[in-house]
Amino acid sequence: MKQCLKNFFTKENFTKEKVLPLSLTAFIILADQVTKAIIVKIQPLFPALIKNVFDNDLLWIYHVRNKAIAFSLGENLPEFVKPITFIILPILVLCFLVFYYFKSNEFTQLQRWAAAGIIGGGLGNIADRIFRPDGVVDFISVRLPDFFEPIFGRNPRWPTFNIADSSVVVCCILLLITMFISPSKTEKEK
Repeated sequence: MKQCLKNFFTKENFTKEKVLPLSLTAFIILADQVTKAIIVKIQPLFPALIKNVFDNDLLWIYHVRNKAIAFSLGENLPEFVKPITFIILPILVLCFLVFYYFKSNEFTQLQRWAAAGIIGGGLGNIADRIFRPDGVVDFISVRLPDFFEPIFGRNPRWPTFNIADSSVVVCCILLLITMFISPSKTEKEK
């Protein structure tokens, strides 16, 4: 274990190219936690004032809590399973991603930024799961176009989300697109 850590903490693993994108990680965590703190503080005081932001039903700022994961998946799991499923497993996945992020030289710079966004979003929601017993704070609700009515019902809305959720989804999509469109560094070198 000691040798493994020694091999991990080398100058080659912590270059400027690898460390700089982590500023996005820090920014996402900060923006996510600050917006959640603001919502928790002001939403009970002004529920009608900020519910319908553009007065056209497109965007609501609406405070809800989610004790599960995306789309409330796992909400009905037994209570003793939830910490393992919603905290420990995501932490292990993020630890693997961070380890691979630093050890691998296969990421392009854009892929590093995307991975940093995924890490930031993941840590933002894990912080909520650990420090907010009422669940993850979600507050962004977006109305879907009417052609989604057969799936989501009348006046369809996307499930309520937060900045961390947005970051994970957008950066995952970006990472996947770049993996399929642009070859990795090792393929370019061949």
